[in-house]
Amino acid sequence: MSEHLNELDRIDLKILGCLQQDGRISNLKLAEAVSLSPTAVLARVQRLTKDGYILGYEARLNPLKLGSGMMVFVEVLLDRTTPNVFEEFKAAVQVRAEIMECHMVAGGFDYLLKTRIADMGAYRDFAGTVLWQLPGVRETRTYPVMEEVKNTTQLPLR
Repeated sequence: MSEHLNELDRIDLKILGCLQQDGRISNLKLAEAVSLSPTAVLARVQRLTKDGYILGYEARLNPLKLGSGMMVFVEVLLDRTTPNVFEEFKAAVQVRAEIMECHMVAGGFDYLLKTRIADMGAYRDFAGTVLWQLPGVRETRTYPVMEEVKNTTQLPLR
């Protein structure tokens, strides 16, 4: 168990669990769920937010209905001889809406990207006009997703 989790009591963990399930739950319903007064729950949520346990709230949108139905993972290997290539690459991916996630990884390549686009034709265009033009890209490997088996943002709270 993480040392940070030790700073949280069971009520904090229950609050976090409820908010993970429904970020729009009213303070009154949250208070009922954890058996505290609304004032006490509000104070705890504010503390959890201030302390960085709660990063924010957002709606989860349906990519199929919004023209981004195809998910593609991309391994990116950079040309390490280019000065500042990592910083330039990181800055360039920040401004591309098609790139949902970008992770620097250990192993046989440098970054793993999660992208969302309309279809394979759109991905082909994206690869040629954006992906292969990113700073320092030497090689990419593309993995189109055939079936999304599990997709969650919920963290285990134990």
